[in-house]
Amino acid sequence: MSTLTEKQKMVAGELYYANDPELVEARRTAKALCFRYNQQPVDLDKDLLIKLLGYEANAHIEAPFRCDYGFNISLGQNFYANYNLIILDCAPVSIGDNVFIAPNVVLTTAGHPIDAATRISGLEFAHPITIGHNVWLGAGVIVLPGVEIGDNVTIGAGSVVTRSIPSNSVAVGNPCRVIKSL
Repeated sequence: MSTLTEKQKMVAGELYYANDPELVEARRTAKALCFRYNQQPVDLDKDLLIKLLGYEANAHIEAPFRCDYGFNISLGQNFYANYNLIILDCAPVSIGDNVFIAPNVVLTTAGHPIDAATRISGLEFAHPITIGHNVWLGAGVIVLPGVEIGDNVTIGAGSVVTRSIPSNSVAVGNPCRVIKSL
């Protein structure tokens, strides 16, 4: 029997119960901070972003912005996200320097088991997402659990990134695939 907390299991990529009281409270806190952040869409409140992420980031995130926890998000220098960024950060989401994100992008580390009985029991999993330096994610991109996107990558609008994308490439589609090496 595991002695890890559900939060520790979540971050470690193991199956965990998302309805654990510690996790529910952490999501409530993040929702409240996101709500307050989104109420000031003209003069974005950097102090609220610090409370949400746990550090001061060189980032501009247009409201509205939503995330599950905040503490699992690591942003590099010169980060920009347009409207409606959603980050389901049940596992770490690491984003490099000079990353630009278009509107309506979803980064989701969370997933659910394929086996119906396991899924219905309330167990879920999370796998980290890593985005390198100098990356542009086009409008409506969805990045799924466990994906790594290399440096100097452009992901075309509407793409669903189901597997890792190598550095120095342009990738598009559903599922997203490399169409050009740079």
